[in-house]
Amino acid sequence: MKRILFALIVSAGFSAAAFCEPSTIAISHEAAFDETRLLRIDAAIERAIDTREIPGAVAIVVKDDEIVYRKKFGFADVAAKAPMQDDSIFRIASMTKAITTVAVMQLYERGNFLLNDPVSTYIPWFANPRIATGVDEDGNVTDTIAATKEIRIMDLLTHTSGIAYPFIPSKTSEAYKKAGIIDGLTEKQILLEANVRRIAEQPLLAEPGSKFDYGLDTDVLGYLVEVISGKSLDTFFKEEVFQPLGMHDTYFYLPDSKAARLVTLYADATDSGIAVSSGKEGDILLDNPRYPVEGAKEFFSGGAGLSSTASDYVRFLRMLLGEGALDGVRILSKKSVALMTASRVDMDGDGDPDFSLGFKVIDALSETDELGTKGSYAWGGAFNTSYWVDPEERMIGVFMSQVRPTKGQIRNQFRVLVYQALN
Repeated sequence: MKRILFALIVSAGFSAAAFCEPSTIAISHEAAFDETRLLRIDAAIERAIDTREIPGAVAIVVKDDEIVYRKKFGFADVAAKAPMQDDSIFRIASMTKAITTVAVMQLYERGNFLLNDPVSTYIPWFANPRIATGVDEDGNVTDTIAATKEIRIMDLLTHTSGIAYPFIPSKTSEAYKKAGIIDGLTEKQILLEANVRRIAEQPLLAEPGSKFDYGLDTDVLGYLVEVISGKSLDTFFKEEVFQPLGMHDTYFYLPDSKAARLVTLYADATDSGIAVSSGKEGDILLDNPRYPVEGAKEFFSGGAGLSSTASDYVRFLRMLLGEGALDGVRILSKKSVALMTASRVDMDGDGDPDFSLGFKVIDALSETDELGTKGSYAWGGAFNTSYWVDPEERMIGVFMSQVRPTKGQIRNQFRVLVYQALN
């Protein structure tokens, strides 16, 4: 293992001090990876850059609490020829969701609520929900019926509340758009409270608890954190998650001193490959592709709003892999992490549970057509970022680039290339 680390440090041009995390990382003497096979990652990412699938990337692999692979590739800004850096900052979009789930579980552990409680107990706007049953050709909801159940906090955590996303076509998506509901990213002067109120006014897609529909559930959970804690979601994250875990580069809106580290957003929307995004390509629209360094900077989306570095997010995932603790600091109990990562909902409609409290879970190897491990859990972000945590192998993978929409598969190939290198 030491020989592998040395080869990676030299080939990447890092000093040992810059490459390694603090001394709390244990040094493994077991040769967990085949060195030649692990270096196949480089060729795949470089090929993705050469073919203009991505402008650049940062990739990290952790095994047995030791960083065994960390490299930066390509450019953070192609036109400026600004190389990608270890501390480049990426819009992580839906990778925000796991952090919001942790915040909810922290408040749950303090006795503030039960996960089976109705959301309306704490956010009264969600009382007496109705379900959309009829929609006209313009997307207007024409008929509704009363739901027989209230939305529970657990339904929000598992995306079974019936709440929708405006950017995902559904029988309520047009109604969401007409109501001015924010997908999660905006430069407009609007607070999370106002957006959640608008969400509560809309009919549901289905009976609460009945089926998986990916939606703005985690934004509602973010507002729940604000209501229960009496703090903005921004402040709660900073005080209860980021500072305790040493995540010093994770923000809803970047301070001026760090704005230059934000990676330029690209879109794979041309025949010749990526071009700088206008914010208007694809299904997710940004008022301003310079988000999160410009705009009102007031909207804290628990489902999509954060930006971070690969290294910061690795620290967050190491806490989850450590059953709620990192470097002697406990964020959650091990029982909460076990509950969060246990599959319980059928996400893809095949009859098998494969979604937990915010994560896609491999409940059996027969559920996936790619390499993986039973019990591993993962998610990604809309702008071509992704992660997975593998408790059995004691392994974490994080890949970050910045392209939406993308026609490529490099973030999924990265995971395969890591697994094929295991001894």
